Amino acid sequence: MVTLTDIKSILATFASFLITRYLTMINITFPDGSVREFEKGITGLSIAKNISNRLAREVLSITVNDEVWDLTRPISTDATIVLHKWNDEEAKLAYWHSSAHLMAEAIEALYPGVKFGIGPSIENGFYYDIDFGDYSISESDLTNIEAKMKELASAKEPITRKEVSKEEALRT
Repeated sequence: MVTLTDIKSILATFASFLITRYLTMINITFPDGSVREFEKGITGLSIAKNISNRLAREVLSITVNDEVWDLTRPISTDATIVLHKWNDEEAKLAYWHSSAHLMAEAIEALYPGVKFGIGPSIENGFYYDIDFGDYSISESDLTNIEAKMKELASAKEPITRKEVSKEEALRT
């Protein structure tokens, strides 16, 4: 005979299952239409690793619900994704965007006080408008900048994304 205590226990277990299932899991839809469940907060890089280590080494960006994201941004809702490798335009733009930031860091380290203007990724690379003040840049400077970029990249410092309001961005 099932008692009231048994029913309460079964309901509590089922409620716990539902809470865990629906509050901590999300559905990720892949380009082929297949759907897999992952924990809320998974990143594109973790999804790629889940598929294969080789893919994780080759992937450069992810499209989440038609918006290109970096690979470390957490996905917190059901989503349709595409993982991008070098042959995809989205991957190249992400790579060049990150490279532009690396170049800016190298230039700031070598030439304190420089001022950066716009610096987008473009069809075949990236650029920055930079005000060096009274300094005239030369060919040897380019070699030094490249060497500094390699040094910074080899340090393997993590690139982290921080979302801020417009007001906060203007304060810094």
